[in-house]
Amino acid sequence: MENKTKITVECTIKSSIDKVWNYWTTPEQIMLWNNASDDWYCPKSSNDLKVGGRFLYTMAAKDGSFSFDFEGTYTEVIENKSIKYVLDDEREVSVDFIAIGDMVEIVETFEAETQNTVELQQFGWQAILNNFKKLVENI
Repeated sequence: MENKTKITVECTIKSSIDKVWNYWTTPEQIMLWNNASDDWYCPKSSNDLKVGGRFLYTMAAKDGSFSFDFEGTYTEVIENKSIKYVLDDEREVSVDFIAIGDMVEIVETFEAETQNTVELQQFGWQAILNNFKKLVENI
């Protein structure tokens, strides 16, 4: 079995766990924050949040030059605590939500793919997480 590189990104958000969970898991909210830069957006999102359920997020360049679907299947869902899923390319991802007073720490760990550098993947996933933090703290 091959040993896959794991990458972790994280942030701490000043918000309630319920609000964080809602914005992380509701398709209409996901489309508001799920992009790594201002020239990309998420025009489509579906989310069947249960073990065996599937999600699909379409990521697209605003200029129409490129888009792709990011999709997978949930393997664990513990409300307000953690989500685990397997992407369609068989990479595993875990997201932990840790409530600390009036803050929530999100720790997201994913297996790297081989097309882009580890640094580029970490930068992209962290940028998306930073967009999430910015949205939740400012709504």
